[in-house]
Amino acid sequence: MNSFTTDKVEKSDNAYRIMVVDDSAVIRGLLTRILESDPKVSVVESVANGEIAVKRLNNRDIDVIVLDIEMPVMDGLTALPKLLEVQPSVQIIMASTLTRKNAEISLRAMRLGAADYIPKPTSSGALTKASDFKYELVEKVKALGQVARAGKKAPQPAEGGAPQRAKVKAAPVQSTLYPNKEIGLRKDVIHKPDLLAIGSSTGGPQALFDVLGSLGVISQPVVITQHMPATFTALLAEHIARVADMPSKEGEEGEVLKGGHIYLAPGGYHMVFEKQGTNTVIRLNQDAPENFCRPAVDPMLRSLSKIYGSRLLVLILTGMGSDGLRGSEVVTAAGGSVIAQDEQTSVVWGMPGAVATAGLCSAVLPIKQMASNVRQLVLRSAA
Repeated sequence: MNSFTTDKVEKSDNAYRIMVVDDSAVIRGLLTRILESDPKVSVVESVANGEIAVKRLNNRDIDVIVLDIEMPVMDGLTALPKLLEVQPSVQIIMASTLTRKNAEISLRAMRLGAADYIPKPTSSGALTKASDFKYELVEKVKALGQVARAGKKAPQPAEGGAPQRAKVKAAPVQSTLYPNKEIGLRKDVIHKPDLLAIGSSTGGPQALFDVLGSLGVISQPVVITQHMPATFTALLAEHIARVADMPSKEGEEGEVLKGGHIYLAPGGYHMVFEKQGTNTVIRLNQDAPENFCRPAVDPMLRSLSKIYGSRLLVLILTGMGSDGLRGSEVVTAAGGSVIAQDEQTSVVWGMPGAVATAGLCSAVLPIKQMASNVRQLVLRSAA
């Protein structure tokens, strides 16, 4: 973990420009000190409500806004579309305490264009001591600062053009976030998948809605690890159930997977699987975080690969970091298939970019093409 001090940190010339919006002066000060501890981050605006934030944004070039939800005059959800209208490329992180109400608002905000969320500790004292929160906040701000500098707006579906697929060998695809990496694609999926596994992080909720809302009913179980705390994952499962044509819920310890059902890893637990006779059973554990995450994608994929081998299909969707890379290596070594979301439609092309540039994917697709692609694979004749 990074250490955070109150000492003056010399800033890099191109430090990301941050606005902090919170009605508590104490919280604004603490967030500012945390962010200012990194040489690549500079807090240039600190304001008390959404109305002031909108006015200041008209006169400042900002990369990332850390936006509180509950504020007087103008709350975060009201301010969000106004801020994006002023600067479409600005990246907004919703900051809220872990209540069901705020989790619900944060999920709504992400559907309205917020890039990510971060759960705030419940008091200034807890905030001061929360090293995980400090690390997560700084890393998210830097990842989204890079996105803002690239001038990316909220993800849009790619216009026309065939998806990047490989029958035998594909021409390399050049990446802008991985400028020295070429993306070579693996051979196409051979076997009909018996299970669909999905990993996602930053920007993941909207990507999941896009895929699962268009997928229809399939006979295979769908299992998901999305980087989220507990209150959020329970609500996300409910939101997915509203847009999908299949039941959706958090996975439970000892639960047997059923075809045509969606299972989401609960926040704070790795969701892995074991074979019991003819059944696949969910096992939840609180082993050490992997890639700074719990739940994490890698342990999910490792356990599934042992059970499904070449009949496992994996989607790696938008997200910062590289969680899912090591697990995807295990999946492809066992003959399974991996599809990554493309850079253009990802909020952050970290997780999908990692598997794509490692040469582990049979396809790299815009989010709007994923559901139809998956349906073709899962509905094909058994092979």
